[in-house]
This record gives sequence, structure tokens and C-alpha cells, in this order.
Amino acid sequence: MSLTREQMARRVARELRDGDYVNLGIGIPTLVANYVPAGIDVMLQSENGLLGIGAFPTEHELDADLINAGKQTVTARRGAAFFNSAESFAMIRGGHVDLTVLGAFEVDVEGNIASWMIPGKLVKGMGGAMDLVAGAANIIVTMTHASKDGVSKLLSRCTLPLTGAGCIRRVLTDLAYLEIEHGAFVLRERAPGVSIDEIVAKTAGRLVVPDAVPEMQF
Repeated sequence: MSLTREQMARRVARELRDGDYVNLGIGIPTLVANYVPAGIDVMLQSENGLLGIGAFPTEHELDADLINAGKQTVTARRGAAFFNSAESFAMIRGGHVDLTVLGAFEVDVEGNIASWMIPGKLVKGMGGAMDLVAGAANIIVTMTHASKDGVSKLLSRCTLPLTGAGCIRRVLTDLAYLEIEHGAFVLRERAPGVSIDEIVAKTAGRLVVPDAVPEMQF
């Protein structure tokens, strides 16, 4: 079975390191805030001007004025800071974000990412994705492995307009965790119950399958 959104967020959260400053994109990445491992201290940044995002609020904690970049209500942890968009993007463009987690429409074997536009469909704007992929040295993409029609999103070359070129090294899908090395996707882990054959069938780009590919543990 494929991973749920919550399981994807839990798996990504294992990549957080003590002291990291982390930007969480809209969608699945925002859920990572709920799964920060115990014993580590990270500062989660939202590009609309909040450093120090906490978990999603309970009904008692709800504050309609406190939102993330995806317009979801959030909480602020102790030590949080609020600032304007100019300062937020100066932080991003200046390389002060250690890790970025964001979604994508397509990723290819050269580490290119397409995440902001589908031609012919309404686009609200590119958001901060281009700045994030250019400014962060460490990026994790979370996405579904294939479309609802079964068409692979892990390609030999992206077909949609690029957000960034040669910047992606790690991809977590609902089927697998992969790293991009030497012009190929390298299968590192698979979702519980998902076969290697299914992953191979749904990966259009070159895929390297090591002798041992463990299942993710939750």
C-alpha cells in the first residue's frame, strides 16, 4: 500500500537535524511540523514571515491571524519571530535555511524540478519555490510517484516549466524514498507492502535498484 500523507510527513521528519532552520512548503510538507522527533530542536520557517512554527493548533489554540504560507492556521513555538516578506526572502536567498521540504509536479534524473505551473491551467503565482530551491543547499521533495492515471512523475527529463535545475537530490514519494545520483534515481527504501516491481513500473526515469531495499518502518 502507498504511504498516507501523514506517513510521508513522518518519514521526512526523520531527516531533520538538531539546530536546523527548515522551510516547509504547502501541502504535505506542512504536516512535518506535527512530527518533529523528540529530543531535537528545529526552527520551522514560513515564507510569509514566521520563524518558529509549532504544531497545528487545537480548537482551544486556534488563532485565525496566525497562518503559514498555505493559509493554514498554525501555532508559534517559544522563541518565534514575526517579520515581513522582504526579510523572509532575504533569509531564504541568503542561504540561511538549512533544509527545504516542498512538493512537485515532476522531478527528473538530473535533479531538475517542476513545481509551479501546468500550462493551460490557472496559476496563482510561482510563490517562493524558485527562491527556495536556489537558496537551500539541502532539499527534500515530497510527491506522489505517479498521477491518478498512473503516469510517472519521476522522469528522464521534466516536461513542465522548471522551478530549478540540478538542485534536487532526495525524493520521497508515496511509494519510495529515492536519491538522485549520476543521472539516475537510486531506490533506498520502499513503502511497507509496496513491491520493487511496482516502483520500477511507475518510474519513467532511469532507476537503480540496490541488492537490498528495506521497507520503511513506522
